[in-house]
Amino acid sequence: MNIAELKSKRKILKAIDYQKTPLYRGYTDKILYINVGTNEVKEKDVPEQMKEKFIGGKGYGLRLLWDATKPDTKWNDPENELIISPGPVAGITQYSGAGKSLLVSISPQTNSVMDSNVGGFFGPFLKFSGYDALELQGKAEKDIIIYIDGKDEKLEIFEDPGLSVDSHILVEELTEMFAQDENDYKNIGIVSTGAAAEKSLIGMINFTFYDVKRKKIRLKQAGRGGLGTVMRDKKIKAIVSRIEGVKGNLNNVADMEKIRERGKRFNREMRELDDHQCQMRKKGTANIVNVMQDYDLLPVHNFKYGSHDLGHLIHSDIFRDKYFTQGVFDGCWIGCNMSCAKGVDDFALKTGPYKGQKVIVDGPEYENAAGLGANLGIFNPEYIIEANFYCDTYGICTITWCTIVAFIMECYENGILNKERTGGLELTFGSEGDSLELLHQLARGEGFGKTAGLGVRKMKEMFIEKGWGDPQFLQDIAMENKGLEYSQYVSKESLAQQGGYAMTNKGPQHDEAWLIFMDMVNNQLPSFKDKADALHYMPMFRTWFGLQGLCKLCWNDVVPESNVEADEPHKIPEHVDNYVAIYEGVTGKPFDKEELIRQSERVYNFQRVFNLRRGYGKRIHDAQPYRAAGPVTVEEYESRADRYDKQLKEDVGFDPEGKTTEEKMAALRKYREDRYEQLIDAVYKRRGWTPDGVPTLEHLKDLGMDLPEVVEEVQKHIG
Repeated sequence: MNIAELKSKRKILKAIDYQKTPLYRGYTDKILYINVGTNEVKEKDVPEQMKEKFIGGKGYGLRLLWDATKPDTKWNDPENELIISPGPVAGITQYSGAGKSLLVSISPQTNSVMDSNVGGFFGPFLKFSGYDALELQGKAEKDIIIYIDGKDEKLEIFEDPGLSVDSHILVEELTEMFAQDENDYKNIGIVSTGAAAEKSLIGMINFTFYDVKRKKIRLKQAGRGGLGTVMRDKKIKAIVSRIEGVKGNLNNVADMEKIRERGKRFNREMRELDDHQCQMRKKGTANIVNVMQDYDLLPVHNFKYGSHDLGHLIHSDIFRDKYFTQGVFDGCWIGCNMSCAKGVDDFALKTGPYKGQKVIVDGPEYENAAGLGANLGIFNPEYIIEANFYCDTYGICTITWCTIVAFIMECYENGILNKERTGGLELTFGSEGDSLELLHQLARGEGFGKTAGLGVRKMKEMFIEKGWGDPQFLQDIAMENKGLEYSQYVSKESLAQQGGYAMTNKGPQHDEAWLIFMDMVNNQLPSFKDKADALHYMPMFRTWFGLQGLCKLCWNDVVPESNVEADEPHKIPEHVDNYVAIYEGVTGKPFDKEELIRQSERVYNFQRVFNLRRGYGKRIHDAQPYRAAGPVTVEEYESRADRYDKQLKEDVGFDPEGKTTEEKMAALRKYREDRYEQLIDAVYKRRGWTPDGVPTLEHLKDLGMDLPEVVEEVQKHIG
């Protein structure tokens, strides 16, 4: 059946005309609410307090989810919501990196609040269609598609007429179904996932963007926490937005000239400096694979090591020179001159249901190259590219998948797993064929793939319950915190980065605080106070991007020539000043860098209290697996024996001479675990929290986040 026939056979469940609210200074002040179980559709006004306190993006998602759920709402309850909100700055085209959307829901993996950011067209198109956020609740009986036509001001909910499951095909079908002609492809934004999302807890959500140069529909991912699983549990197969087109000032900003002027500055930096700095336009984020290898920070064999003799085989120059198409605009939002969304064109797949087909693969980005490569002991770029493609089209978070498979491989090599337990798969480090088969099994809902789809925490608990391995060893090597898998950096030698992972609200994701270079390489954070200050400022600063709909890469992946002379070069103050000017330019509100942090603090502390409401958000939940802090195994210690022996002698005051490796490991572990507890004390104090990690009432009042429902929840947890 062709697309025209499928379109004609749609069973329309709801069809309405609506009057689009125009944007004013970045906002429409309208939320689109859809209950897919009852097909209720309504517009909701944004209360002034919500706009003032929660700003947009992640903030709106948290506020709406709090109001929609109860403390014991489960991820697969109909009342759980999936919320998409881009933020007030999202959608401008005069400054790079302004196409981000934030998704918020209760996570299948953590049972707490999850947020995940993504590029692509849908978020800005949602705004241009009249809405600051899309709030999805309920469960449909059959697979549905939601269509928001911002051009003709119509909305439809219809049953899936038989469209494909996996994203790379589904989005092409939907684009053809709703675009008026090929010139209209660029006006379509789609949200989708794939076959594996509904068969696992680790589903990811794809947002499309149209590559005008290639004339192809491409994908960006909201990866973390299983939000694609929530989407498929609600039987939402896809959401489509169509607009008339993108032109100069759809956000109806207060001062366009101010925004343009800062955009021109940034574009000049990209033109003149990028080739000499990160080469984002040629390599994307994969540029740091070799940097991490050089600094012993590349995850190898489930984060056991930080480098490998074969690391040069996945050097970023290889991706640039052999695989990434050069000389094309690779921005995932219109007007972004960083152009870092690299792609591999006409890649011939070797395995799986699409074997033999040539496809475009988005990425690999750093996390994928490091995680699918070195962390699995695989140094084959074409394996990385193939696994990257299948994770994307199946709707699986690549960061999560990397860490899951690395954990499985270490378990296999230690006898915790074997062929009998894996259904015949030999999942040792370096196993390319069987690890790809594991991924295909997950998409089919078969075999050990279903077990892998539970995630590291649930696998760890299962293996312990079955008596398959030493519980302490499994606890130590299971790289998860709060139920979320670690992203792909080795944090052993950076105490600040350990906190940047494990003290997050949602789990160990690098988008809150990436402090490895400041702490470990440049030694800019020598004291606990220095580390605590960084673990206050950086998460708050980065949270702000998620309130506004901005990409953080444009903040720090190219820096002005004068940055080295700045008082606080790690903050890139000239770019911070750009963001202050842009916010003022969009909203017309007076603003400064101090209020930027306070906006984030309000939302960050609200999320912490939200976690408390759900039974999390305390010190015990910020504990980390020991592999994140130090060597778990004898071979791990002995691979860096000189380093560790020196630390024992100089830092711990323990003479390693004549001691067994086990004795040295025990002494180092006691020291490092104690240091982490001291770090928690310092960070909590700096953030205005109790020693158990609860925001104090005084701090909430100072921030203006002492809302009655917030105060009521906090009072349950303080003496």
